[in-house]
Amino acid sequence: MEAAAAEPGNLAGVRHVILVLSGKGGVGKSTISTELALALRHAGKKVGILDVDLCGPSIPRMLRAQGRAVHQCGSGWVPVFVDQEQSISLMSVGFLLENPDQAVVWRGPKKNALIKQFVSDVAWGQLDYLVVDTPPGTSDEHMAAVDALRPYSPLGALLVTTPQAVSVGDVRRELTFCRKTGLRVIGIVENMSGFVCPHCTECTNVFSRGGGEELARHAGVPFLGSVPLDPDLTRSLEEGRDFIQEFPESPAFPVLSAIAQKILNETSAQLS
Repeated sequence: MEAAAAEPGNLAGVRHVILVLSGKGGVGKSTISTELALALRHAGKKVGILDVDLCGPSIPRMLRAQGRAVHQCGSGWVPVFVDQEQSISLMSVGFLLENPDQAVVWRGPKKNALIKQFVSDVAWGQLDYLVVDTPPGTSDEHMAAVDALRPYSPLGALLVTTPQAVSVGDVRRELTFCRKTGLRVIGIVENMSGFVCPHCTECTNVFSRGGGEELARHAGVPFLGSVPLDPDLTRSLEEGRDFIQEFPESPAFPVLSAIAQKILNETSAQLS
């Protein structure tokens, strides 16, 4: 293991690894992963995003990086840099497909092999944080990701849910997955938590309310915040814009900034 950690191009230069998980699809893991990376970047951190959602790689679009090419260097694959300052780097299967409409029709062993290759063969260089966006569920891909990342002592998992009971039930199973694999839970984020009217600022709870916070309390893990449905956030993701920079007055901005700050505080406390 020591020999592997010394090789260039692996995660030896990454200080903190965060996995974004949920037992449910469509809850906004990629949204939270993207905005967390942007918020950490604006806090002066160097961030990488590893998109291991092999069948639904949406982060390249969210960061306006579709169609970019992945190049080889002496230590492996060079990730795609999203900004001119090279403060956010991204690796996704979306960069390896011949066209964006191509389906990934792979069995488990091939998916697992690519995830392990992403972990071992991408030349991330020096990063403060690596955010790993995972597919929904608790199956092969998740085991492959956790096993491949385990030697690098991940900071833990950030779990994403929506307020309604169906989603919360699936995320409860994700908590069980974390316990069984020895993955510490950093906290739970409740996404799509109410819609704030842009005209009168009244909040309508479209998908119920409070399920994520109640789950966190019941499980004894931190609750990191409730992210509302926000048209500005949706538009920024559709257009590949920097929400954190461009929409500081939007309802979701203070919540996403606070989530990033809680993670910064936790990592600072671990170092002190």
